[in-house]
Amino acid sequence: MKSTLNRRATQMLASLACGACVLSLSACSSLGLSEAKPETLFGLFTPYRVDVVQGNVVTQEVMAQIQPGLGRMQVREILGTPLLADPFHTDRWDYVFTIDRQGVPPQKRRVSVFFKNDAVERFDTEALPAEREFVAAIDKPLLRPEPTLEMAPEQVAKLPVPAKVDTTRKLPVGAARDYPPLERGQR
Repeated sequence: MKSTLNRRATQMLASLACGACVLSLSACSSLGLSEAKPETLFGLFTPYRVDVVQGNVVTQEVMAQIQPGLGRMQVREILGTPLLADPFHTDRWDYVFTIDRQGVPPQKRRVSVFFKNDAVERFDTEALPAEREFVAAIDKPLLRPEPTLEMAPEQVAKLPVPAKVDTTRKLPVGAARDYPPLERGQR
């Protein structure tokens, strides 16, 4: 009889544990929290993410300065130090730019400059934005509307009247001091 009770108790505990697991796993979807973005906490809080900017910003205006025949030092002055300078491919410099900001889609751009006899032979790049387009692309939208800085007429009427200020010009008054003469005998 004891073995039957023990067996039933363990079966009951096992079925309760399975039921608790099923209920706890289905509870998240019943609250609508499963549809929350994965980077949010319960769909309510978004943790702070650090802005990550890597590489050299290269725009249309900067690339317009790169022409075949420029030397390595001239390219370095215009574009900066390459992010990737492969020791096995010394005639190729790669400029990679990535930016990842919270609230803005991540961006990645790549420019490759090929040299022949230490002069630019050619360069490969995808479509680059103009400087204004680049700034607009990384600008974060405001999450809240800007507050209006105007007061309603009834709010202005409730303000205290400012104290009258004397607007007449007065001559500055300094300290009244009488110093002895710097040289003796003259006064």
